[in-house]
Amino acid sequence: MKTVKRKSVGTHFSMCVQPAFLVGTNNPDGSPNFAPITWISVTNEKDNDYLLVVSMFGTKTTKQNVKRTGKLSVNLVSTDMLGLMDYFGTHHAADEKKDGVPYSVCQGTAVDVPVLDASRWGYECEVAKAVETGDSTTFFCRIRNVQVDETVEVSDTFSIDLTKLDPVIYSGMYHSIGKRLGKIGDFSKP
Repeated sequence: MKTVKRKSVGTHFSMCVQPAFLVGTNNPDGSPNFAPITWISVTNEKDNDYLLVVSMFGTKTTKQNVKRTGKLSVNLVSTDMLGLMDYFGTHHAADEKKDGVPYSVCQGTAVDVPVLDASRWGYECEVAKAVETGDSTTFFCRIRNVQVDETVEVSDTFSIDLTKLDPVIYSGMYHSIGKRLGKIGDFSKP
C-alpha cells in the first residue's frame, strides 16, 4: 500500500462523500414538496432497528414540513434523476410552486408522504427525535417502509449492488459510482 503525503488545508473544508436523496413532504395544502438533502445516514436504536438520520440546514419548506408533520420520504437519486434533483435544488417552495418539470409521485404505503415514482429506493419515515444544532436540525427517523425497484435483488443489507441503483454521489459536485469492487473480506485474504 502506498503512503500518501498530506497537507493541512484548514477546518472550513468539509468534503463528505454522500449519496444524494430527495426528501418528500406534504405541504400544508396537501401538495407534495421535495428538496435535495445529502446529510443522510443511519444509526442503530436497539436490536436491529435502524433509524435514518436526516440533517437539514436553514429554513427550507421541507424542513418546516417535517417539523410540522413528523413524516417524510427519503428518495435515493439515481443518475437519470439528476435533472429533477438539480431543479428541486434551484427552485424554492417559498418562492414558487415546484412544477416546472414533469415528475410523478405516489403516496407511501405505510406513511402518508409523497414518494417519487422515479426513485429506485425510497424510505417512508416518521420522526422519533429531533436535535437542533445552530441552524441545522437532525431528525432521527423510524423507517416504516422501504420501497425498492423490483429488479433490485435484496437478500440482506450487504448484498445490495449499488451499481444497479446507480446513485448520484455528492461532495460539492455530482458524481456516480463506477463499478462494484467486492464485499467485506474479499481483500483481507493473504
